[in-house]
Amino acid sequence: MKEDSISRRRFIDRSVKATIMSSIALRGFPTIVPSSVFGKNAPSEKINIGQIGFGRIAFTHDLPETLKYDIARVIAVSDLDSTRVASGKKYLDAFYAKKTGKSNYVNAKIYDDYHKMLNDPDIDAVIISTPDHWHAQPAIEAALEGKDIYLQKPTSLTIKEGRQLSDVVRRKKVVLQVGTQQRSMSQFRIAAELVRNGRIGKLETVKIGLPGDPSGPEASEMSIPKNLNYDVWLGSTEQVYYTEIRVHPQNSLTDRPGWLRCEQFGAGMITGWGQHHFDSAAWGMDTELTGPISIEAVAQFPKSGLWDVHGDFMSIAEYKNGITQITSGSYPNGVRYEGTEGWVFVTRGGYTATSSDPVVQDRNTKALAASDPKILTSVIGPNEIHLYESSSQTGNWLDYIKSRKEPISPVEIGHRACTVCLVTHIAMKLGRKLNWDPDKELFVNDKEANAMLSRPQRAPYGTSYIKM
Repeated sequence: MKEDSISRRRFIDRSVKATIMSSIALRGFPTIVPSSVFGKNAPSEKINIGQIGFGRIAFTHDLPETLKYDIARVIAVSDLDSTRVASGKKYLDAFYAKKTGKSNYVNAKIYDDYHKMLNDPDIDAVIISTPDHWHAQPAIEAALEGKDIYLQKPTSLTIKEGRQLSDVVRRKKVVLQVGTQQRSMSQFRIAAELVRNGRIGKLETVKIGLPGDPSGPEASEMSIPKNLNYDVWLGSTEQVYYTEIRVHPQNSLTDRPGWLRCEQFGAGMITGWGQHHFDSAAWGMDTELTGPISIEAVAQFPKSGLWDVHGDFMSIAEYKNGITQITSGSYPNGVRYEGTEGWVFVTRGGYTATSSDPVVQDRNTKALAASDPKILTSVIGPNEIHLYESSSQTGNWLDYIKSRKEPISPVEIGHRACTVCLVTHIAMKLGRKLNWDPDKELFVNDKEANAMLSRPQRAPYGTSYIKM
């Protein structure tokens, strides 16, 4: 470990730059700021980070967003694909060489097994940018090793995994930030504040626009690339033959991988973008730590081809507070709150997380709209509800690694938003109305539905085989 590196605990104790930071730490804004704020002679205390998974999201989103902040130093990368792990090292070494003028400033470590990374005492925190079926397990194992975590959504593949993850993270008191970055986009917070403070009257209905995925071709078996540890990549899911469009492109880091369209590894867009929008909707509905009491859904599923996640769908969820949440691809992509005295609509506008986002964003789309423009200019008074304010999902995470406080997208809120995705998917599969108990996290008197709260796990992989 280099001389200018110190442990997270020493960093926390010393709280370098506390005086400077306190002047800008207003209402949840990140106090960890980009290095440009301090100039070339910034203090050298760092949070040493390991990147787990180096694919599309890590390359185009998670790492660039993290590397903006001088306090973060990404010193290691892990991937089951040796070509990708080599690309990750090259990316990090080139970044730091350009930034510092030193060719060996980091000399990023590489791991073919993330467990070895978690055992590295130099690593303070990890970013998990893996396929969905490899989210909960490494996050739990990182928490058990005392590492702080930035976890891409969806939080888990099943509701059982999500509950296990939330319980372990809170017990170990590590800082886990879910990558639901809409929370750090001001328009989503403003929309939720307007709704929570009654600017559209009593909230009655929330309409969420969420697309499905297209079907795909048949795909024959291919030889497993020598650079890919395919058995471990499959993880806890069943053994199936290798074909490239089931996994990820071998010659591209930026193209959308095929696993996103396979139910074996996820649930499709209902978890892909669904956790973003359900999380944002819950912010305005004041249901972040609960869930619906009933859910019904209809969906189209491919009748042939390798890709088998849902296409067009519609779901209706009822909440105990009387709000109805309707989700469909026929609605504009975003969240529309409808009340007794008007409506507010919020979307990402022209923002995309990656160049291969599945929905083409209209750069002329207003990120925030309302039935009456006066609603949007309404000032939230000092005695009204003010929601957690963050200008950067990654910066907020780094900030709260330092302070040990709860970040804007903590694990329990992430689990609850993911649960809405997963119970909706179960309703899609069963094709009937289901009653849900959000406190017990069980379907009411429905053995068939409750059997779908978990999946069989192929030993030795999966959360069932972790000593917690």
